[in-house]
Amino acid sequence: MTISNTSSVTKEPENYDRAKAVKDFDDSKIGVKGLLDSGITTIPQFFVHPPESLRTITTTSVSQTIPLIDLSQPRQTIVDQIRDASRTWGFFQILNHGIPPEFLDRLITSIKAFNEQPTETKAQHYSREIGRGVAFSTNFDLFQSKAASWRDTIQISLGPRQLDFNLVPEIFRKEVEEWNRHIGQLGESLMGILSEGLGLETDGLKKLTCLEGKLMVCHYYPHCPQPDRTVGIASHMDPGVLTVLVQDQIGGLQVKHGEEWVDVKPIPGALVINIGDLLQMISNDEYKSVEHRVLANPFQEPRISVGVFFNPSNRECLYGPLPELVSSEKPALYRQFTVQEFLGKFLTKGLDGRTLIDHFKV
Repeated sequence: MTISNTSSVTKEPENYDRAKAVKDFDDSKIGVKGLLDSGITTIPQFFVHPPESLRTITTTSVSQTIPLIDLSQPRQTIVDQIRDASRTWGFFQILNHGIPPEFLDRLITSIKAFNEQPTETKAQHYSREIGRGVAFSTNFDLFQSKAASWRDTIQISLGPRQLDFNLVPEIFRKEVEEWNRHIGQLGESLMGILSEGLGLETDGLKKLTCLEGKLMVCHYYPHCPQPDRTVGIASHMDPGVLTVLVQDQIGGLQVKHGEEWVDVKPIPGALVINIGDLLQMISNDEYKSVEHRVLANPFQEPRISVGVFFNPSNRECLYGPLPELVSSEKPALYRQFTVQEFLGKFLTKGLDGRTLIDHFKV
């Protein structure tokens, strides 16, 4: 992928009203898939990212790969490998996790089917209302970001309040219900392993309600006519405790490791796991939340991913480094805070490539 003459494209024309262009696009409820279907060959100006943020897209590492962990190994081996991956990478992939590969394929196919319905059908679900339960939109931070990203997203709140599954579009309702069951079991297993890796009781993170808040996000990245001028998701760190992701075989997800960007290569049947900012702070920096991004899709076939963000359900309780992980040799690196305060800052900030955790350092 080359990035040429980008600076000439990023210069906004005179009298360009960016705020109006963004609002008109959002009001249309067509999403980026609708833009593509309209036959455009150049992306709207508000999707164009500055050249300095795109320059590193060509500097990816070809010699490194994130850890791959087989969950059929002995328990202590799994704990050790996940602990090490969480300390050094903040990302890893897992196999033999108990979720049938054929179900993961069916889940991806159902999300693809929703996004490839007529625009007027999808538009019925287009919304930015927080607390709606199910909402379809383009970029949750469309109005806060300096440049939009080339993707459409369905957000589904799976917890802590019980979701009325009748709100989920019928075209992928059964798959969401089954995914919710699978992800609840897997989430509890992973939280137990991560707790043991910190020297806590197996239910240490569970007791902090870290399993109860669940947000499902289904991303659809259609072909981009100018993939060297925008991104699929801008560089960011996940704000929550833990993220579980299934991705199709198209690729495009990258993780920053040291000064290099590393491709997270799709592996059939594997799930991608990463540590969020909250877990880095709760663990007093034992585990790391790291930058990652998704490149704009240059292929004709769309890229699809489905993730679940686990967050504490108790929004008013004070969180911070766990007492068991604080000592005179390693004092608390972060102040106490509520999840309400933390997520409020994230929603205001959007995906701008900067970490939130610096706001909470002692």
